[in-house]
Amino acid sequence: MKYYDISRELFSAELYPGDPAPRQEPIRRLDTGDGYNLSALYTGCHCGTHIDAPLHFLEGGESVDVLPLERFLGYCSVVTVSGLITGSEIDQLLPECEKRLLFRGNGTAYLSQSGAFALRCAGILLVGTDAISIAPPEDETAPHQELLAAGIPVLEGLDLTGVPDGRYLLSAFPLKMRGMEASPCRAVLLSEK
Repeated sequence: MKYYDISRELFSAELYPGDPAPRQEPIRRLDTGDGYNLSALYTGCHCGTHIDAPLHFLEGGESVDVLPLERFLGYCSVVTVSGLITGSEIDQLLPECEKRLLFRGNGTAYLSQSGAFALRCAGILLVGTDAISIAPPEDETAPHQELLAAGIPVLEGLDLTGVPDGRYLLSAFPLKMRGMEASPCRAVLLSEK
């Protein structure tokens, strides 16, 4: 079995414009005579590889701590696309894909509202991208709302470098953070080949 770590390193990952940069603060250090190392961490919930929950764009939407765990573990398809993905393009892809779908586009794979609608109608369980957002910069709201209103978690900021297109077992659980609209995660693909 082969493992692919498809997460970005938190402190060096590209930031969405306006998001806070993650930082760590040493509290205790072995090298200064303390008996152990202890650090504090500050980060935005959307930094690096992360999961968007419905609360991100929907008033009263579910937060990451109550999302069904089965969404984050199961078979997925990795497909190479680029640019704005429309509903008709999704309709062509879906017959060959699993119910969890990850887009590799060298940071340029975005869903249009019609693409998000097509995924919603197809009963997709999770959608992900190697871009910092599933939606294009000129329309962040509509694709997110379309997916999140259907309870489809969005996995953003993936690193799919070196991962061939195909079928994998995905594990990408959010942290259990009560009331939060998003969570960093460690995303991993397993291949039986």
